[in-house]
Amino acid sequence: MKIETKRLILRKLEDADCERMFMMDSDPEVMKYIGVPPLTDSNESKKVIRMIQKQYEENGVGRLAVVEKETAVVVGWSGLKLLTKEVNGYQNVLELAYRFLPEAWGKGYAVESGIASLDYGFKELGADAIYAYAHSEHDASNHILRKLGFEKTSEFKEPDGICFWYELKREKYAK
Repeated sequence: MKIETKRLILRKLEDADCERMFMMDSDPEVMKYIGVPPLTDSNESKKVIRMIQKQYEENGVGRLAVVEKETAVVVGWSGLKLLTKEVNGYQNVLELAYRFLPEAWGKGYAVESGIASLDYGFKELGADAIYAYAHSEHDASNHILRKLGFEKTSEFKEPDGICFWYELKREKYAK
């Protein structure tokens, strides 16, 4: 699976992405609002990639590597996954998320990859609704979700604080 936008390629994560994934997931600033500590061992990144590859096989969908076309470098991941474990009372629904290396922050990649993922979810997968959530203090992520058209429908508590729960229904998605 491969999705192309003007500046990005979204493709399945590969074992070779381990180094860039570890750079991202070991960065305390990147992990600040994620609810898990930064990774300290690159083998943990290999396990994460394998877990996502397993999601592709079992659920037909999973987070995708985001590659900058200009540099051919992985700058993060974005995309949909099937929530198989309950979050905020929801289960077996599509959830959008993204995570980027600091070098890619402020370039609009989360919105660009988010639009591509939403298009895929609504047009190719036939979803009626797509969900997302972000830590209440993560201003950038909450701004991105609102910019993509998501509406905050509730809040829920996680061990690291309050999260905002968002929903985007197919009929409200105007892309």
